[in-house]
Amino acid sequence: MTAFDSLWASIIDVGKHATTGGYRRFAWSDADLTLREWFRGCAADRGMDVEEDRNGNLWAWWLPEGWVGEPTGAFVTGSHLDSVPDGGAFDGPLGVVSAFAAVDILRERGVVPTVPIAITAFSDEEGARFGVACVGSQLTTGALTPSRALGLRDRDGITLAEAMTRAGRVPEHVGADPVLVDRVGVYVELHVEQGRALDLVDAPIAVASSIWPHGRWQFTFTGEANHAGATRLVDRRDPMLAYASSVHSARSCAANLGAVATFGKLEVLPNGANAIPSEIKAWLDARAADEETLTKLVAEIEAEARRHSSVDEIGLDVYAESITPIVEFPSGPRERLRRALAHLGDIPVLPTQAGHDAGILAEKVPTAMMFVRNPTGVSHSPYEFAEADDCNIGAQALADVMADWTAGA
Repeated sequence: MTAFDSLWASIIDVGKHATTGGYRRFAWSDADLTLREWFRGCAADRGMDVEEDRNGNLWAWWLPEGWVGEPTGAFVTGSHLDSVPDGGAFDGPLGVVSAFAAVDILRERGVVPTVPIAITAFSDEEGARFGVACVGSQLTTGALTPSRALGLRDRDGITLAEAMTRAGRVPEHVGADPVLVDRVGVYVELHVEQGRALDLVDAPIAVASSIWPHGRWQFTFTGEANHAGATRLVDRRDPMLAYASSVHSARSCAANLGAVATFGKLEVLPNGANAIPSEIKAWLDARAADEETLTKLVAEIEAEARRHSSVDEIGLDVYAESITPIVEFPSGPRERLRRALAHLGDIPVLPTQAGHDAGILAEKVPTAMMFVRNPTGVSHSPYEFAEADDCNIGAQALADVMADWTAGA
């Protein structure tokens, strides 16, 4: 059993739902706290010092022999451990497991780092519980303010501040990390491919070129609650009709612009089978190859939603919860990755439509990404998959990059 295989087996059951087979590893939940302890244990087994920063992000440090003082210019790698509701096993944890496996591989090779190495697990990347993605990395870079973050609420009305307090953390400490730029020389994130471009070119790994701009918008359709049986059709103000029509329009608008748009989360009031809803809250996820197209896409979807709403005198409010601009990964780190992996052949360079912590950190520090082949292309689903052989190639490749960056190997 390889280093990767052993580590992977140690977390495969954490947060796995018995019925769906998907994972529910939400921020500050029991599953999340269990994985945090697993992270600490992995670091301790390797003699790495662990710290949890003010925003709940975990860092495990391998410092060069004789290093004195705070780490600077480190090679940092990792990802996240949380999941979307009933998500797959690979999205996030693959990068953290591969990072610990890469450390093992370097030690087996006798590689001695000359600069610090850190493995990180960023907190609440998926935004599944509190509605905003990449909370840990956004707080760290200052892209998300503490006041907004701590006021975020989950479906049970629990704020992020309350959840952190229950987990024994101090929410008043969250905020931008003033030493981030000094500590991180480069951040390289390994992630399962979300799509199946690598399968189509028969390659096990790739390097990222960019991340599409993307965002989440909350659409609130307001009508009038009434009896589902006793209310004449002509007397109804049913927001579900405007919402449903808007879903179809969003698909058409996206197709026309070569983009993607999805209404994937929905809250209905009063949510009774025999009641006409009074309100529909729906969350739009929209992504495009460039920012101009994304802006146009969302504007068109909102215009269509307002047109559908006006037919039945439905109110509509649209609120941008988060918008992430395009990330062009710098050519220097990207080409260095490709050179370090040249022995594997021609490494594909691909854009990704999915958001990542690497995209958030890119504003402050040099970043790069690697992908491991997903032969099905399925992600955010229990059916997300990567072959064990490809995962091991990914861990070996990450070790090659780590060695090149920290020891000149």
